[in-house]
Amino acid sequence: MRADIFCRVVDNYGDIGVTWRLARQLQSEYGWSIRLWVDRRDSFNKLDARVSPAHNIQVIDNIEIVSWTTPAPNLIPHPIVVASFSCELPTAFQARMIPGNTLWINLEYLSAEAWVEGCHGLPSLRSDGLNSNFFFPGFTAQTGGLIKEAGLLKARDAWQADPDRQLQWIKSLGVPSDGLQAWRSGRLVSAFCYPQAPLNAFCKYLANDSISTLLLIPEGIANSIPSGQQGNLHVARIPFTTQSEYDQTLWTADLNIVRGEDSFVRALWAAKPSIWHIYPQTEDTHLVKLDAWLARTALPAPAQSCIRNWNLEDAAAAATTDFNQLLDPATFAVWAATAKQLATELAKNQDLACSLDLFCRTKGQL
Repeated sequence: MRADIFCRVVDNYGDIGVTWRLARQLQSEYGWSIRLWVDRRDSFNKLDARVSPAHNIQVIDNIEIVSWTTPAPNLIPHPIVVASFSCELPTAFQARMIPGNTLWINLEYLSAEAWVEGCHGLPSLRSDGLNSNFFFPGFTAQTGGLIKEAGLLKARDAWQADPDRQLQWIKSLGVPSDGLQAWRSGRLVSAFCYPQAPLNAFCKYLANDSISTLLLIPEGIANSIPSGQQGNLHVARIPFTTQSEYDQTLWTADLNIVRGEDSFVRALWAAKPSIWHIYPQTEDTHLVKLDAWLARTALPAPAQSCIRNWNLEDAAAAATTDFNQLLDPATFAVWAATAKQLATELAKNQDLACSLDLFCRTKGQL
């Protein structure tokens, strides 16, 4: 049960975030022996402080982590090779892969588009005898599913039923007492988004809203927004946390603004209202993916409108008109109920690690 998993960091945290979660679950729940190749250990270190940028090879949680340098280390491929987000494998490494003895899997980007179901699991034939296989995460039983560790939802439910643990956690992030009071008398929002998000416009709205808001923003995100009190809004800068700790923040907040794939999926499992800032692509390809996702949900119209407008080029102007409807108590209650039901429905599908393990067993590699 040996696999090489390659991750090239493009989006700072999302690529390694997805790959690290999947690798740990495959090792801990399915007994895979994993060698994880990562090119940017500085981004990796932000998610897991145990990762040392100075070490070319290290072992964490029983997973061997290899620095993906150029040229790449001269290592013999394992029977399973996974290219996260279909990253290009090192040329010399690929040349050492043996046709018939190596199962090559291209783990694709997450998409709700209908064509994904027809392509999931299909081989891509090559002239050199090596065949790669398309493996698509997704939202239906006809795809590879989403990352969801065993016990995740049970842990979430226990957390959300314990307000004291939630309070202690938010306190531990360094939130001052006036920020805590803003949350306890109003709402808690967490924000992790790309620079072009209309977060400044949202903050302006929240500052003038009748309900107080505590807004949590990780270091390095939306640096133009000052910390402290702004009208009825309190902004608190918080440190980057481990992935499991980030889950706790998502479980606690009333509304989560998330980006990319990793934080988006974790926000879905939080079963709370969330705004997805999808990774921007040329020719607005990301909007096609976003629309496909929205079409699969039963989110209330104001939520769908705000999420789409949040992702437009002129997002600040487009999204400003949505905030009043979005945070209307009646609308927000429907949104919260829909988010909870959505998480329940998605949990009925096989999770990504389980699907990948079963796929490899079927191919005879485990």
